[in-house]
Amino acid sequence: MIENKNYYAVIMAGGVGSRFWPMSTSNFPKQFHDMLGVGQSLIQRTFERINDVVPSKNILIATNKRYEALVLEQLPRTTKKQLLLEPAMRNTAPCILYAALKIHAKNPDAVMLVAPSDHWIDDENEFSKNIKIAFDACSEQDILMTLGIQPDAPNTGYGYIQFEKETSAIKKVKNFTEKPNLETAKKFLESGDYLWNAGIFVWSAKSIIKAFKNTLPEMVAILDDGNNVYNTDFEDDFIKNNYTKCKNISIDFGIMEKATNVHVLPVDFGWNDLGTWGSLYNKLEKDDTQNAVVGANTIFRDATGNMIKTQSGKRVVIQGLSDFIIVEKEDVLLICPKKDEQEIKQIVTEVKDTFGDDFV
Repeated sequence: MIENKNYYAVIMAGGVGSRFWPMSTSNFPKQFHDMLGVGQSLIQRTFERINDVVPSKNILIATNKRYEALVLEQLPRTTKKQLLLEPAMRNTAPCILYAALKIHAKNPDAVMLVAPSDHWIDDENEFSKNIKIAFDACSEQDILMTLGIQPDAPNTGYGYIQFEKETSAIKKVKNFTEKPNLETAKKFLESGDYLWNAGIFVWSAKSIIKAFKNTLPEMVAILDDGNNVYNTDFEDDFIKNNYTKCKNISIDFGIMEKATNVHVLPVDFGWNDLGTWGSLYNKLEKDDTQNAVVGANTIFRDATGNMIKTQSGKRVVIQGLSDFIIVEKEDVLLICPKKDEQEIKQIVTEVKDTFGDDFV
């Protein structure tokens, strides 16, 4: 691979992924797990995928201080200098501005990809091709780009992007819609000009900083002191002292929904956000009775449509159960109907109250 020194990436890896409890906990979130049983954790797979396009030394990892050791252990090609350690959770906007200022201080001509650490992509060659198209466009124009997933169902769990119908591959964005109801989602699909919002962004460092100056100038005032603190020994202390002063706001609300130069590249590379046990079930291979298994050696008797995840080699027998999530991790066992998987966030709160922080 011929390295492009202007290509950078930020992998967002600070979330807890509570909907994947009990596998995902605050001490060991889902991005550090091998959720699909492929021999690599989600963040390892994400790093390798991005490294096909971006030099490894130019890939930054935005995460929480408590995950520093985990990141360095799982991504041996990274160094401590590549970690953006957030002293407090302030959603995605402050973190992305921090990354952009740090990258711009190093390379004013940089173009940068921002991607979650915990998504799954089937066609990684297509992903690389799409990122290069976006990098080229953002190198030449003052635009903010997002990748839009071609929808194959009226999913109500995703945000949607409406684009202007035009012949060019890259489309101007009309508007963003948060998670719609089913009737609205069906209309979006019928119209043919809506895409799922995957939360994968590309822009030049200078374009995103300019956008922050336009819509969140107070955040720029907090994180850009004009003293060239980034990439120096003073950066850590500066972030510790200032980051918590930033507004808690997402990049979508803070920038993308307000900017007038937002474009989208429609893509189709087998994307799954792996947001819930149900989404993992959809991604996994099933047996003849539609049961999906990770880790366990199983016998199914009159049992269909179940999602089973246990310690490697655990022998599990399921009799007369259909459409359930069954997850075992060390001394915790979750048994939950698939239709109630959105309850898992509430379950985690109850577990914390009943059994203590060690289990969540």
